Amino acid sequence: MELVVKTYSELTKDELYDILHLRSDVFIMEQERVCRDVDGDDKNALHVWLQDDDGIAAYLRILYNEDTNAAIIGRVIAVRRKTGLGRKIVTEALEISKEHFGAEKVLVHAQECAKGFYEKCGFTQISEPKFEDGSLHLWMEQKLQ
Repeated sequence: MELVVKTYSELTKDELYDILHLRSDVFIMEQERVCRDVDGDDKNALHVWLQDDDGIAAYLRILYNEDTNAAIIGRVIAVRRKTGLGRKIVTEALEISKEHFGAEKVLVHAQECAKGFYEKCGFTQISEPKFEDGSLHLWMEQKLQ
């Protein structure tokens, strides 16, 4: 399994296509949500994925807020669920957030149904759930050392 970390400008056309295709499959088709996945933040994000011979196995993006010295992870996907890939990509994101940005904390705007997963990754809930993009979302945080 290879870890890939790229800025938007470093992505090839094929990589960007594969990322957007995967996100569309999961967040729009599979979850039957009407939402704008291509939201303008991709151009400012680090794109992080694990790939194997079959292509992207897990993906997420990391945004950084200088004002709060916080990284924000989002669009977290593990292609093969319940295999540890989700936890692995989130763990990688925590390290990247610390090393690349010097972030003091990492936030995730999680779907409420994924709260347990993020708690197992060390996140704690910091907001009440709110209905957004067709499902309940809440903010979670993990302080970095």
